[in-house]
Amino acid sequence: MLNLNLNRNLERTSNLTNQKIDLVSRRSWWFKGVTFTIACLLVTCLTMISAIAPSIAALPTKSAIKDPRVILRNALPIDSEVLRDVQRTLEQMPRQANLKRWSNLKRDIDTISKTLSQNQSQLITEVSSDRQGLVTEHLSSLTTALVPLQEAIAVKDRNSVKALSERALDYVGLVESDFIQAFPFEVPAQYAQLPQLKGRALVEISTEKGNATITVDGYNAPVNAGQFVDLVQKGFYDGLTFTRADENYYLQTGDPDGAADGYIDPKTKKYRTVPIEVRLPDQKVPTYGKTFEEQGLSGTLPVLPFAAFGTVAMAHPNDDANAGSSQFFIYLFESELTPAGLNLLDGNYTVFGYVTDGKETLDKLRLGDKILSARVISGAENLIK
Repeated sequence: MLNLNLNRNLERTSNLTNQKIDLVSRRSWWFKGVTFTIACLLVTCLTMISAIAPSIAALPTKSAIKDPRVILRNALPIDSEVLRDVQRTLEQMPRQANLKRWSNLKRDIDTISKTLSQNQSQLITEVSSDRQGLVTEHLSSLTTALVPLQEAIAVKDRNSVKALSERALDYVGLVESDFIQAFPFEVPAQYAQLPQLKGRALVEISTEKGNATITVDGYNAPVNAGQFVDLVQKGFYDGLTFTRADENYYLQTGDPDGAADGYIDPKTKKYRTVPIEVRLPDQKVPTYGKTFEEQGLSGTLPVLPFAAFGTVAMAHPNDDANAGSSQFFIYLFESELTPAGLNLLDGNYTVFGYVTDGKETLDKLRLGDKILSARVISGAENLIK
């Protein structure tokens, strides 16, 4: 069983947050005009800035995105600004509705409808001929889905805006997926013999407490995603238990019976491992073999961050980030104490998917609970062995 030392990472993150809270508390003395305290504060600020500057330099300028569906849409390798603008506008609508910004919402929904109408022909011609039928169908479904959303905005029904905008976003995601005409990069030669997921897949995990569906992302971690989906197809996880668990932090499973900590390939009789594999937003190819900490990138936000409840990542020994195999963990900790970009797990473990359905099951699972079965319910054709 692999010890991830996650408690140590949480403690380090909490300590850093406590330092920041302490700094805010000290600043309150400014308003009392206490000169000595101001001097202490300046010294403290300089000390803290020196200590945490690498992390602060890379902190995101906006609030962390915690919705796995948004993260997965943003992680698709497409370049269509038209679709991205439609996506971002729809994603903001629930918040706009909560703030009762109805004039903004009416303007935005009208802009979306006009944009799609004016650009429909161009969007269809931008994809290969064999995908044009799909794009046409999905664009039509998106246009239809906008009608009830437009009606809800017109009558200021803020309780309906969230569900209706999410329904429309489902079709946006389908259109965006249609735009991916080829896998965007080649895996480095030293890992090319390993299974690769060249696209996405859905894996359903059935447990004693209920079911959960994982969207596995091979676009950003094809080797780790391929390892996981391949083992699912082999029935490797069926009957295994959750061997490590903290109900407020993570669940870990994938430790087989016997002395081995991972998967032994029956053909080679060898332990099959995968490297750490994390993609940065400005890179087309993931980085392999080194953690962000080893690269001096601590505090950098990866494409697939530990920002959402239900983040799924490959476990590895503390002393070897390239010795992951079959054990994976599901991140359960969603708090302002560990925001994306200041999360010490980011870039030090490979995220290869998110639980996108069945989150209530995760809340029920405990140490010793069993996986009854794991199966690929879609996307199996994207696995290359």
